[in-house]
Amino acid sequence: MSNPVFNRSPDFKARAIPVQPSVPPQGYGQPGAYGQPGAYGQPQGYGQPGAYGYTPPDAATLNGMYAQPPAGPVQTGRLTYDDVLIKSFGLFALVLVGATAGWLLTPVAPGLLFLTAFAGLGLALVNIFKRNVSPVLVILYGLVEGVFVGGMSVFFESQWPGIVMQAVIASLAVFGVTLALFSSGKLRASGRMTKIWLGAMLGYVAFSIVNLILMWSGVSQDAWGLRGSVTLFGIPLGVILGVIVVILASYSFVMDFEQIKVAVEYGAPSKTSWTCAFGLMVTLIWLYLEVLRLIAILRN
Repeated sequence: MSNPVFNRSPDFKARAIPVQPSVPPQGYGQPGAYGQPGAYGQPQGYGQPGAYGYTPPDAATLNGMYAQPPAGPVQTGRLTYDDVLIKSFGLFALVLVGATAGWLLTPVAPGLLFLTAFAGLGLALVNIFKRNVSPVLVILYGLVEGVFVGGMSVFFESQWPGIVMQAVIASLAVFGVTLALFSSGKLRASGRMTKIWLGAMLGYVAFSIVNLILMWSGVSQDAWGLRGSVTLFGIPLGVILGVIVVILASYSFVMDFEQIKVAVEYGAPSKTSWTCAFGLMVTLIWLYLEVLRLIAILRN
């Protein structure tokens, strides 16, 4: 009994193969034997038109075959820049849908902000460490994270009117400028810069955790924690960190673009476009939230 999966698939169905009539063996001196008409090397022999049911294509058919364009990435199922653009714009649209819902629902259900914060973080970690990309989880991340972004946005907008539009314009400007510089070849990722970026990111994450603990424990009474209470040369620490983080996010885009470029050039599977879109969206959301906080500290 064969595998039922094979039985259900048309690709494993038995196909009717025309059966050639059997030819009785020919002996020497018999018609078709060596030296006789139709024997090896004679007309109607092996490789001749009509032998063994084989008819070679004519010149017109061969010319038509060679004139066909070679199979491109779409036909071979490889990643293209169009795949990345379509998936990225689609995921961005889902984030906007979620953000609209968060903007409307968070004022009447504040707990939704914390719920989507943890849910979005969990989905992000699952998508990062999952071996094979899951389009469903990526789409779900976009919707959930969009609700969180919308909730944060409406909170900041209630405190500092107009701040959301300022943060959106600034974030998209950073993304656009970085993409333009990368496309022109003036900005590229390097091993040395990547090491510096990694060290700076680890330091920033450590500072953020410590600052959060100080705020929750009541040690720091400032609304921004050490970001607002500590100053350097009269400038709030939060402003200095905000500028540094914008630079880090910009370089994150450069690394994202570099990875997408390598994936396309080396013929990665088309499903990789979901991973590319997910990576770009994570960086863009992170940049937007950091810019939102930076502008709030400046306007405070």
